[in-house]
Amino acid sequence: MRAVVASTLFVAVLGLAGCRAGRNPEAEKAAAAAAESWLRLVDAEKYVESWQEGSQFFRGAVPQGQWIQTMHAIRKPFGGNLSRELKGTRYRTAMPGAPDGQYVIVQFKTSFENKKAAIETVTPMLDRDGAWRVSGYFIK
Repeated sequence: MRAVVASTLFVAVLGLAGCRAGRNPEAEKAAAAAAESWLRLVDAEKYVESWQEGSQFFRGAVPQGQWIQTMHAIRKPFGGNLSRELKGTRYRTAMPGAPDGQYVIVQFKTSFENKKAAIETVTPMLDRDGAWRVSGYFIK
């Protein structure tokens, strides 16, 4: 049930077939830093702030109240973050169900108090103001 809710509420980033890709180390580094900063908000249960710091696309796709409710139902039960290690980044210029732009899929190996082995996928995008902001989040 959680996976179904997560994939419908979050801008899911796992269906990557047909995405245009390349390498952009500078973008990947900046996006990974934005993802880590955003995850600190989520770890601190600052769900309102995490929504506010999301991309314009993200805020348009997921209403704030729905985001907060979902985070309480999906993320909070995992408990506190014990560790998080960058697993990899992938630069994209197109994503399924999203406008063309610059995206970086950032994956972390994460351990939580109540889920020892998880993969967090965070997808920052280059927003209209030139800042990298999260457009999708998924835990597996």
